[in-house]
Amino acid sequence: MRIDAVFGAIGRFAVRFRWLVVLAWIVAAFAAVTQLPSLSNVTQSNNIKFLPASAPSEQAAVLAAPFGTAGLQPIPVIAARAGAPLSAADETAMSSLQVRLRSVSGVSKVVDAGVSQDGHGEQLVVLAALNGGNPDGPLNLVNGLRARIADAGLPAGLQVHLAGDVAAGVDQQKASGSTGAKVEDLSLLFIILLLVVIFRSLSLALTTLIPPLLSFTIAGPLVAEAAAHGLQVSSLAQFLMIVLVLGAGTDYGLFLVFRVREELRARQHQTAGEYYPGSSRLGRSLARDLIHTREPAADAIVWSVTKVGESITFSAATVVAAVLTLLLATFSFYSGLAAPFAIAIAVTLLAALTLLPALLSVRLSLLCMKRSLFRVMFGRPKLLPWNIQGSGNPGVWGRVAGRIVRHPLPTLLAGVIFFGGLGVAVFGYSSAGFGGSTAPTAGSDSAAGQALLNRYFPQSAANPTSLIFRFNTPVWQDPQPLARATAKLQASGLYRQVTGPLSPVGGALLTPEQYAELHAALGPAGRLPAVPPAHSVVPAIGYNIYRATANYVAPDGRTVQFSASLHAGDPGTTSAMNAVPSIRAEVTAVGRSVGAEQSAVGGQAPAIYDISNISNSDLKHIIPIAILAIGLLLALVLRSVVAPLYLIASVGVSYLAALGLSVLIFIKLGGSDGLVFFMPFLMFIFLLALGEDYNILVMTRIREEAHQHSLREAVRQALSRTGTTVTSAGLVLAGTFLVLTVVAGSGSGGEQIRDIGLGLALGILMDTFLVRTLLVPSTVVLLGRWNWWPSRMSRASAELPAVSAAAAGGAAGAGVPTAGAISGGAGPAAGARPAEETRQPDPLP
Repeated sequence: MRIDAVFGAIGRFAVRFRWLVVLAWIVAAFAAVTQLPSLSNVTQSNNIKFLPASAPSEQAAVLAAPFGTAGLQPIPVIAARAGAPLSAADETAMSSLQVRLRSVSGVSKVVDAGVSQDGHGEQLVVLAALNGGNPDGPLNLVNGLRARIADAGLPAGLQVHLAGDVAAGVDQQKASGSTGAKVEDLSLLFIILLLVVIFRSLSLALTTLIPPLLSFTIAGPLVAEAAAHGLQVSSLAQFLMIVLVLGAGTDYGLFLVFRVREELRARQHQTAGEYYPGSSRLGRSLARDLIHTREPAADAIVWSVTKVGESITFSAATVVAAVLTLLLATFSFYSGLAAPFAIAIAVTLLAALTLLPALLSVRLSLLCMKRSLFRVMFGRPKLLPWNIQGSGNPGVWGRVAGRIVRHPLPTLLAGVIFFGGLGVAVFGYSSAGFGGSTAPTAGSDSAAGQALLNRYFPQSAANPTSLIFRFNTPVWQDPQPLARATAKLQASGLYRQVTGPLSPVGGALLTPEQYAELHAALGPAGRLPAVPPAHSVVPAIGYNIYRATANYVAPDGRTVQFSASLHAGDPGTTSAMNAVPSIRAEVTAVGRSVGAEQSAVGGQAPAIYDISNISNSDLKHIIPIAILAIGLLLALVLRSVVAPLYLIASVGVSYLAALGLSVLIFIKLGGSDGLVFFMPFLMFIFLLALGEDYNILVMTRIREEAHQHSLREAVRQALSRTGTTVTSAGLVLAGTFLVLTVVAGSGSGGEQIRDIGLGLALGILMDTFLVRTLLVPSTVVLLGRWNWWPSRMSRASAELPAVSAAAAGGAAGAGVPTAGAISGGAGPAAGARPAEETRQPDPLP
């Protein structure tokens, strides 16, 4: 069976059983929302969790396992009494608060980090898991902690505030507004407004948007159900799925709707020419009324599905093929994107081929009912143009195409020079961290907490880097290595401050002998109550200092960690990430010198460093596989092995130019330390897959036109017909990524989203307006018949004489699809397409 016959059958089914198809999709969406879990409840928000077990930072987490803090995010809780030391009632209240904070959902443990040296402040550290996947998880956690503090009945004058990046991020998000829910809403609003401008019809804009909207409604729960059975899904996947489904789904809708409008124009002019040959103006006016009856317009929908169904299917297949190559990634942050994106695009494709034709047919039925009602009420027909505005003249893209086919070589050279110049900027690329620390919002609770932390615990880091050592015997039996390790680490130029077993609250407060004596007198530090016993032989200050050592010496006494604030800056910054090799080398040297059997470095900076390295490694071995997979699909749809070569090369040029432009904007002009680590990887996958969508649309249309025209004329005709479609689709897709950039990029950690969103938007816009509509057509003209090698078209002359208007008109008249196509008879798949040459300017407004 011919492939166009398959899509013709799909189109006939969707149009004939339109109400059933629409109902089935509505029921499926309702069932997905009510019977399956929500995607937001299963997303994975911690990138570090995706590291493989072989990563050094994961080995550090294993080494630190005796502390029971692996995978937990620290949230400092600072209590202070201005102008006076903490009282016994204050310490009792803090001990009670420690118990209350443990009851907050998501909190794994609460550690007492001790009292400040002047006795005016005390620090608790809440260790919480933020991996539950809910984008509102940090907000709910921080609100829960603050609620427990407010209800604790603390003594008058005792200030208690949260500090650290998590609390600051929540306060920043509150100040700027919640971002998660805005992405989908603003994306929808943007697409609707843009489609209204394109179609000049709100109803047609909504008709085009409903399929991708229902696709996301169904795909999200499907992915969530798969996640419930073991599939990992990151929060990045959730954000990108929104724009991917809405953008790609709307693109597929534009492919079909523009082709339907084109067919309706062709049939209108053909009908006028057949039935009213003597008066073209009167003929076209009356033909408008005739063409908007039910059957002829429904045939146009079926015919359009037949012609663009293959393009849409292979466009979706390229996206699926590209994202499925992510399954080969070592970094599961990438491999975890493959299945969600593939599921989403598959659902979107199904909606484009079935739901959209059905909705267009339903809309047509409603317009015809309105037309009939108008005739009954007013006694004359109401002309209801099916939004086929436009004159049918070549327009801007027709004129551009004419210049390209006349001057293909200068066009190609100018494009290569332009994109090559931007691509040179890629050499200035450097990988970045996660955007540094989050500054607390002025006047917020986290700002007050950070001020108390800096005042009473200046040596503490809200996000410390852990230097971990494991010894053969418990350190309280021989604490001398602790003193040597402390001295070496504090003397290093890599750290601003180091706290450890002998300096748990800052400063060299304990000697090895004192530590051993305190352990002998009090036992394990982790078992001591917050308030010293009434008849303790150890003074209160010594008791509190020793109790704080439990944060640095594991219960077995063999595993020890030091908390360091880095001289390079916050662990989330690029400079801290770049300092990791030196830190690891020094920790290894210190460990050997003090007799430790193992050593490691844990924390955010080492994890980011490992993530960046693994990401770069995955990029190198996945790119060739993705290129090969998409190249095979292009060869199948174009019946050529030559065209895929330059089409993929065009995407590569676009990718390098977009990445180079991002380097210029963010690094050279914006002063950023680098681009977020996953930007080059995701930009390549998305631009390769989405760029080929437009390649397929343009090239399949050139191939279609080349059966009737010379190659130069086929390029001109194809570009004039598809130029508006491609640019409209590109604007929609780029716009959705820009919405993601503006909305999601305004919150905590938004630089990551900003980089990837704006980078993709720039790449798509350049690909749409320059590569796809200028460079590719000029290459086609230059290659001539070799574009189609080794298919039969390559053996025919590339310069066949154009079909005459009269001959084309006759052929078109013989093959106009009729209502029989809807009932299963000879349909559009079997008939010839109405010829382009018979078209006259369309007088519809």
